[in-house]
Amino acid sequence: MTEQQTETVDFPAARSLGLFGAVNARDLGGYRTAEGLVLRAGVALRSDGLHRLTDEDLGRLTGMGLRRIVDLRSRDEVHEAGADRVADGMILHHIPVFAQNFDIFATLREALADRDPGKQHALLGNGRAEAMMTGLYRWFVNDSIAREQFAAVLRLLADPGGSPLLFHCSAGKDRTGWTAAVLLTALGVDRETVFTDYLLTNERSAAVVTTVMEGLLARGLMSEPELLLPVFRAERHYLEAAFEEVEAGWPDFDAFWSDGLGLDEGVLRGLRANLLEP
Repeated sequence: MTEQQTETVDFPAARSLGLFGAVNARDLGGYRTAEGLVLRAGVALRSDGLHRLTDEDLGRLTGMGLRRIVDLRSRDEVHEAGADRVADGMILHHIPVFAQNFDIFATLREALADRDPGKQHALLGNGRAEAMMTGLYRWFVNDSIAREQFAAVLRLLADPGGSPLLFHCSAGKDRTGWTAAVLLTALGVDRETVFTDYLLTNERSAAVVTTVMEGLLARGLMSEPELLLPVFRAERHYLEAAFEEVEAGWPDFDAFWSDGLGLDEGVLRGLRANLLEP
């Protein structure tokens, strides 16, 4: 397992799954590793929430042979937005990643509950929303329970017969983004490709974000909906903060894999067997 730091990106991947109810759903297949291997198409999928899937969406996922779904949302998020729609034969694993000190879901609810522009600006303005997001990404790495939850997803991906597997959170951006970043790094995909995959969320979710912001303004819930942009967007320095936390706490990524995530070579071999091809 080698952490790559190249500046060129071989980027034929990140194909959209074409789901109407999950616009950020995409296939990690096609990314190339340092050894020249390629992530197999249709086995490792990332997405936003699946609670709005249509029957056609479910048919598409069934046709892909999807076996496992991992929901990283908190119980409150599931209760508020709705449970995943799954088809017969799909196994749903709920592995919540919840940061009480960086609860984005609760912050959004608090911001929208009070239409006072001054209070909303005090909550989110002057870099506060951005600082909360950066803190969340650092928490992904420095919190032992969070690391255990992310490691659990990777173990499922490494299980014999465990794929195709789809993992997701609410927007498919933060918890999903870090899971994908750790997975791709462990498999030897270079760092710039990892960032490129992460930032694709902005392209895939742009129309949804615009609609949400226009709706908040039209309904009088916010006079400055742009205050929420740091929460809605994937920013390179958010993911950089997580990798910086890895570098601050462990000698290298291999040490983070074994000592931070508690994963061994057997898990890595399972991931390579399940996900890579010549």
